[in-house]
Amino acid sequence: MTRPLRKLTVSPDAGGIRVFCPAKVNLYLRVLGRRTDGYHDLLSFMQPLSLVDELTVSPAPPGIFLDCDQPGIPKGPGNLVWQAALEFQRATARKVGVHMVLEKRIPAAAGLGGGSSDAAGALLALNALNDEPLTAKALQSLAGGLGADVPFFLGKGAAVARGTGTELSPLQLPAYWYLLLNPGVRVSTRWVYESLDLKALKGYKILGEKDWDPDQPGTWVHNDLESVTLKQYPQLGTLLDTLERLGARARGMSGSGPTLYGLFPGLDAAREAGQILRETFSGWMAVARGLTGKEAEADWGEQVWMV
Repeated sequence: MTRPLRKLTVSPDAGGIRVFCPAKVNLYLRVLGRRTDGYHDLLSFMQPLSLVDELTVSPAPPGIFLDCDQPGIPKGPGNLVWQAALEFQRATARKVGVHMVLEKRIPAAAGLGGGSSDAAGALLALNALNDEPLTAKALQSLAGGLGADVPFFLGKGAAVARGTGTELSPLQLPAYWYLLLNPGVRVSTRWVYESLDLKALKGYKILGEKDWDPDQPGTWVHNDLESVTLKQYPQLGTLLDTLERLGARARGMSGSGPTLYGLFPGLDAAREAGQILRETFSGWMAVARGLTGKEAEADWGEQVWMV
């Protein structure tokens, strides 16, 4: 079963589009092997979050223009949003004129997919602004060329990702509540994959369709990449143990890190754990709700609290 793309509507007044670009967490991530092209085959369960960046995309004179409210974020070819606009221009053979304004809320290089989500939002907005010259299949292909996580953010709700992460099928997950922690250490995704000992991972069971219970996440939440990142940064393992002591039903690392999450039964429990942890933890922290795909997109950014 394929996963439908999000539909965006052009504002009749402003002539532009405001796109909510959600973060994600990897609840389950198994690295199945190295491919001949140097990439890895994966099996991952991903859920988008109510923590969102906001991207405003408007027609402009010919050229690609990008502004961002966060210092240090590239405003040119070093930003995936800018690259998405360039690739859209190439794919459609059109001289695109676009002004994009990015309001960042998702930490950069955090394993939460913020840059990939922003790029997907740009592709969807540009396609809508230009009377949809690209089919859903063409958009998926274009997104996959920008990054393995970008196709995931073209749709709504959770998904199972296979292959390099671009083969997606819908997944039903509850609206889990997450306490998110980012201590600010820098983690290179490429380094993590290059350092992964695939032989040591073969003892873990690969989840099948009936091997997991959404009401018992602690029995199946897993991330192979923790074996590398936590070894390099043992303080992350200490934080995971703390989340468990504070009542998390499951805890883990998203992507290659460094962002960690504790999965809690409700908002109050997640916020209480965050308040306790804030006494000793000085990094970035937030509470967000897992999106199921049924929420109105206008409400995506409402259920998030900075602790």
